[in-house]
Amino acid sequence: MAHAFIAGSDRPEKTVIRAGFMPLTDCASLVMASVLGLDDKYGIKLELARQHSWSGMRDRLLQGEIDAAHVLYGLLYGVENGIGSPPTRMAVLMNLSRNGQAITLSRALASQGVTDLGTLAAAMRKGTRRYTFAHTFPTGNHALFLYYWLAAGGIDPVRDAQVVTVPPSQMAVNLAAGHMDGFCAGEPWSARAQLDGSGFTVATSQDIWRDHPGKALGATAAFVDANPHACRSLIAAVLEAGRWLDESPAHRDVAAEVLSSPAYVNADRRAIAARLHGDYDNGLGKRWIDPDPVRFHDEGEANFPYLSDAMWFMTQHRRWGLLRDDVDYAAVAARVNRVGLYREAAVLAGVPASASLMRRSVLMDGKVWDGLEPDAYISSFPIRRTALAGA
Repeated sequence: MAHAFIAGSDRPEKTVIRAGFMPLTDCASLVMASVLGLDDKYGIKLELARQHSWSGMRDRLLQGEIDAAHVLYGLLYGVENGIGSPPTRMAVLMNLSRNGQAITLSRALASQGVTDLGTLAAAMRKGTRRYTFAHTFPTGNHALFLYYWLAAGGIDPVRDAQVVTVPPSQMAVNLAAGHMDGFCAGEPWSARAQLDGSGFTVATSQDIWRDHPGKALGATAAFVDANPHACRSLIAAVLEAGRWLDESPAHRDVAAEVLSSPAYVNADRRAIAARLHGDYDNGLGKRWIDPDPVRFHDEGEANFPYLSDAMWFMTQHRRWGLLRDDVDYAAVAARVNRVGLYREAAVLAGVPASASLMRRSVLMDGKVWDGLEPDAYISSFPIRRTALAGA
């Protein structure tokens, strides 16, 4: 396979890139970039390292034990802003996927008549105990989607519930053991709970925010600044892998087989494949083909590092009191999201790139997010844990 960079000023500064990933379906484009040899096409070699927890992933990134990672978008911005760890400059190279996460509730709740957000809220108001829900990392996507969903139903996730952190691969087993009432996590672990009968899918993440950003390809700013050509090669290789995944159902079948192996997700192929194709069974008798399944490319739209996406995560950190002070949301996002480097890589891979840095989204409660007036957006939520200056 011909190399895109083999000599001259564009040669990657580092040819072996150690990349961390979590055992989740949406690591697919990073894994397939290696399996398909797309890394070699761009003059690099991916050494993939499976991680066991998001905190471990964060620590290995910060300590330089891994160079880049399939990582929670919200985690990167938590580190950038010093939430739960010393502030460290981080970089978002690209978005790896859209959609495809889920909120799962226990079958025990279903037997008590809880089948949706409304009946859950009613049961919690009547109940004599505090319900327990799990997410995967305090500043991460799943925590923020879970909080958003609960609050949209009138449930204050901080005051009205107990929230715990559990590694994604341990969600289904802990739900089956009765340690929690529900969880929000990436696939295939919601599908696993549905298949083993311990839980049912009460909402997909695309129900909460259609075409939301999923995991990011992230690194420390120091690594990117020292190795821009290597990072450009990495982005291009992963872009090609994402395009390959979205090209045909057959390619997703191949990916499901690869991901099911012990080296990667180490899960039943059935749990991976169905939702990879958008084929959902909620565990209570409802089946559907989701019009907005996980997407890894979507003509480049799923990958572009929109500043408004990054800003949304920071608004939710601020909403829930994780981010204690006001920040210049647009300026921080412009610093962290390496849009220029992404656009260079997109040209190399033949992928269209948005001319706009912002996009407009409508979430489950009808609220519009477009990256404009973030303070007003935060203050518009009746349930929040922080007061804004001047609000």
